[in-house]
Amino acid sequence: MSVDGSVVIVTGGARGIGASLTRHLAHNGARVVIADVLTGEGAALADELRSSGHDVMFQFTDVVDPVSTKDLAGAVVDHFGTIDALVNNAAIYEGLGEKKHFSEIPVAEWDRVMAVNTKGVWLATTAVFPVMKQRNFGRVVNIASATVHAGVPFFAHYTASKGAVIALTRSIAREVGCDGVTVNAIAPGLVDNEASVALNDDSYFPIVARQRAVPRNMVPADLAGSVRFFCSAASGFITGQTLVVDGGLVFS
Repeated sequence: MSVDGSVVIVTGGARGIGASLTRHLAHNGARVVIADVLTGEGAALADELRSSGHDVMFQFTDVVDPVSTKDLAGAVVDHFGTIDALVNNAAIYEGLGEKKHFSEIPVAEWDRVMAVNTKGVWLATTAVFPVMKQRNFGRVVNIASATVHAGVPFFAHYTASKGAVIALTRSIAREVGCDGVTVNAIAPGLVDNEASVALNDDSYFPIVARQRAVPRNMVPADLAGSVRFFCSAASGFITGQTLVVDGGLVFS
C-alpha cells in the first residue's frame, strides 16, 4: 500500500475530506497536488505541509473547465515530471445549503451539481490519462457516495451525480485497463464533519451510528486507508469496483 514518492493529485483537496486525504497521503510519502478553486485554503495547506518537510504543491483548478483541468495536468508534469494517481474528490455537498424535495430543486442547482460532481470527474480523468497511458501506469480513485446504495431522500441531484460517478468508473475502467490504468470508486457513508453538520440535524448522527455494524460516527480519517490502497501498486488487479466505506450500514 506504499505511495512513497508517488505523485498524487487530489481535486477538492483544500478542505474537508479532501484536506484530510491530502494530509494522509503526504504523511505517507506521496508528493501531493492540491487541485482546488479555494486558492487561499489550498495555498495555506500546501505551505503548512511543506513547512513540515512534505513535497506538496497547490494548483488552482476548476474541474468543470476543460482548459483548467488540462492546465492542472501540465503544471503537475512540469513540476514533478509525472502523474501516478488522481483522486477525484471535488464535489458540491455542503454548498447544497439544505435538503430539498426532488420536485423543488432549482434547475440551475441540479445542473451545477451534475457539472462539478460528475462532469468534473470525467474532465480531470481525461486530462491526466495521456500521461498515465504513456507510462502504462495510473491509478484513478473516484469519491462516490453511499447515498447511491441507501437511497437517501432529499438529495436527488447529489445522489444522481454520485450514481453517475459509479457508472463512469465502470465504463472508463473497461477502456483503460489495457493501458495499465485502474479506475475505482469509494463510496463513503455519512461523515461527521462540518459539511454534513451543515446539512443534517445533530440528532441524525447518533441514529446513523447505531445502525452501523461498527456502531460509531464516521470521521474523514476512515477513508484514508482505502484511498491510499487504491492509489498504490497493491491495487493493480482491481478495477471498475466501488468500495463502500460506511462502517457496515449498507452492503454491496
